[in-house]
Amino acid sequence: MTRSDYTSQLRQIHDDLLMLGSMVEKSLIKAIDALRHRDLEASKSVIDDDDVIDQFQQTLEEKCVDVIALQAPMASDLRRIVTVIQVASELERIGDYAEGIAKISVRMGGQPTIKPLLDIPRMAETVASMLRDGLGALTMLDVELAEQVADTDDSIDSLYEQVFRELSSFMVENPANIQSATYLIWIAHLLERIGDRSTNIAERAVYLATGKMKHFR
Repeated sequence: MTRSDYTSQLRQIHDDLLMLGSMVEKSLIKAIDALRHRDLEASKSVIDDDDVIDQFQQTLEEKCVDVIALQAPMASDLRRIVTVIQVASELERIGDYAEGIAKISVRMGGQPTIKPLLDIPRMAETVASMLRDGLGALTMLDVELAEQVADTDDSIDSLYEQVFRELSSFMVENPANIQSATYLIWIAHLLERIGDRSTNIAERAVYLATGKMKHFR
C-alpha cells in the first residue's frame, strides 16, 4: 500500500466516524420530535434504525482493527485510530439512548404527557449541540471547544435535576401521575447520559490533540 492509500484510509475512517455521529444525532432529534407529537410510527422507526447504527459502528471498528493489524501505525496515527474506535463506541451508546427514548414513547402510547414538553426538548437540543461540538473538537483538534462541551454538561445536569424535582412533585400531589411522570424522568435521564457521553467524546478530542487524557467529570 502506498502512503497516499494509507492516508486515504485514515481519512475514510474519520469521515465514517462523522457519518456515524450524524446518524446518531438524527436519531436523537427524530426520537424527541416523535415524543412531542406523540407519533408512534416515527418512534418505531427510530427503534428500527438503531440496528443500522449498530452495524455501521461495528463495520467502522473492524476497519480500524484492519488498519492497525496491516499497517502497524505509529504514534499520532495509532492514537487517532484508537480514538475513532473509542468515540464510535460512545456514539453507539448515544444511539441506544435515542432508541430508549423511542421505546418509552411507544410504551406511553397515544396518551398526552402530564405537562407541556418544554425542558426535555431543551435538554435534547443542548445535548445534540454538545455532540456536534465534541465531534467538531475532534476534527479540528480544538481543546477550547472540547472544554466548552464539558462546561455545557453542567447545565444539562441542572436541567435534569429541575425536571426530576418537578415531576416528583406531580407524583406526590397525585399518585395517578406516577407512571406518566416516571416515563418522562426516564427520558430526561437518558438525555443527561447523552450529555455525559458527549463529554467523553470531548475528552477524547483533548487526548487526540495533546496526547494526554483530561477528565472533565
